[in-house]
Amino acid sequence: MKNQMNSSDKKFKTLVDLLRNRAIENPTQIGYRFLVDGETETVSLTYQELEQRSQAIAAHLQSVCPPGERALLLYQPGLEYISAFFGCLYAGVVAVPAYPPRQNRSLARIQTIITDTQAQVALTTKSIRSTLERRASETPELNSLDWLVTDYIPNNLAEKWQEPNINENTLAFLQYTSGSTATPKGVMITHRNLLHNSSLIHQCFGHSPNSQGVIWLPPYHDMGLIGGVLQPLYGGFPVLLMSPLIFLQSPVRWLKAISRYQATTSGGPNFAYDLCVRKIKPEQMHNLDLSSWEVAFNGAEPISYEILERFVSMFKPCGFRREAFYPCYGMAEATLIISGGDKFAPPVTRTVATKALEKNQIISATSETQATKILVGCGPTLPEQQIKIVHPETLTLCAEGEVGEIWVSGQSIAQGYWRKPEETKQTFEAVLVDASIQESFMRTGDLGFLEVGELFVTGRLKDVIIINGRNHYPQDIEWTVEQSHSLIRAGCVAGFSVEVAGEERLVVVGEVERNFREFTTRNGKSGTKNSDHSQDLIKSILRTVSRNHDLQIYQVLLLKPGAIPKTSSGKVQRYACRDGFLAGTLQVFE
Repeated sequence: MKNQMNSSDKKFKTLVDLLRNRAIENPTQIGYRFLVDGETETVSLTYQELEQRSQAIAAHLQSVCPPGERALLLYQPGLEYISAFFGCLYAGVVAVPAYPPRQNRSLARIQTIITDTQAQVALTTKSIRSTLERRASETPELNSLDWLVTDYIPNNLAEKWQEPNINENTLAFLQYTSGSTATPKGVMITHRNLLHNSSLIHQCFGHSPNSQGVIWLPPYHDMGLIGGVLQPLYGGFPVLLMSPLIFLQSPVRWLKAISRYQATTSGGPNFAYDLCVRKIKPEQMHNLDLSSWEVAFNGAEPISYEILERFVSMFKPCGFRREAFYPCYGMAEATLIISGGDKFAPPVTRTVATKALEKNQIISATSETQATKILVGCGPTLPEQQIKIVHPETLTLCAEGEVGEIWVSGQSIAQGYWRKPEETKQTFEAVLVDASIQESFMRTGDLGFLEVGELFVTGRLKDVIIINGRNHYPQDIEWTVEQSHSLIRAGCVAGFSVEVAGEERLVVVGEVERNFREFTTRNGKSGTKNSDHSQDLIKSILRTVSRNHDLQIYQVLLLKPGAIPKTSSGKVQRYACRDGFLAGTLQVFE
């Protein structure tokens, strides 16, 4: 596998070279299937069809857009999006994938991206263009774009395509960060970055032409695009794609697709596995066969040991193996994957003392009565890359057994943030104070530690809550709140701190389940109000957090279903929750 990988690196300098090779050597091989209805109806593209479609779009682009310009991609998940993405690459135009607009949702993110990229052209479909035209008055930036409706571009236009002057250092696309901690920034990804990271994923996941992917992840985010679209092309194996909405509506569709197509590779963040455990009913599992699943990747940080255990326990009768779980770590600024382990080994875990972790120390739990936390490893440093654990304030290396900021270097590290030189310098050009190491690193903003080469991620630096000199990771508090009562919506809780009279105090906000009002009506006594049940729920949260974390909560807010701010990739925006709390704009359940 390694020799094949290295020959691929030497053979292909760009993704255009890669797709052209696939179209020549395997023209009729189906590269992509898209599950239209989430059940059985599929449409497909062979490598030859994808190249022809990409060349046709590129030829049109070349007539209206100079090389190096930015082009916004506004598509629902599907094959037309893939064709448009490669159309940009074939034209030498920088692709800018953007979250497709949804009804009654703000277009602020798209506005920010248009302004930041100074894009002149947008590629989309007729239906999406019609939707956006009706909202043009609220988003004047849309009116400044030249719109290219790719539905109507004929395939024979591919004959007019001219090969662009691009190389491995050419900017391929801008990956806008999800905006979980700040305004989204455009990460500059080159063809070299993409091919190098694809080679790392190919090696880690043990891919071959016999592999089969099933991916529901959004293709306008790094994990969905690079892991779900580019990796199958790099490895020369087919992938079945499905809409994230289809998965969220009925999680069993994901596992049915894995079973039906005998997928070897599939995965997602923590919440995807949790959703399966909570929503899939026993009668839906009868005909599931998950024995083909070799790599069940989990790229959330940090990874939940409890969720992994629940998933294994529930789906073991369906043939799912613990060894299939593949915890890994990555981010847009590193193209995608940063660390990953042995695909044939079960996840590596470490049980540590909670009190020590609060002081950034890693100490093995020695007493059965001692408060502990089980951490899941994300694998070692990958070839041609380095990981360092650094004190974020002093910029010196941490000692073994200390938690610090994760720093990374290597060929997969992006070129910086688009049109943001100061932030680029701060994030991508970090240098250790230690004089022996002169090279620059990328600061991830994540906290963790290395033990015998294994990376453990403990949390996000900016999200850490410091109360009375102790560090508390919000995801731990949020998990406790979710488990405190069945009427709290999983994945819809945020913990953060606010300053009150000069002291940091803990605030928790969380959505209630959609049946909360129905539950209170059905179980309430005569004269009992919704507010009484809300107070009971709040008291339950206060007690559970106090018992498990020795923390007093300053305030708990119960929010309406769907009210908690999230990124387009589904991450809770803690900073937005905090801003909303302070401004009094969160939609509280009454």
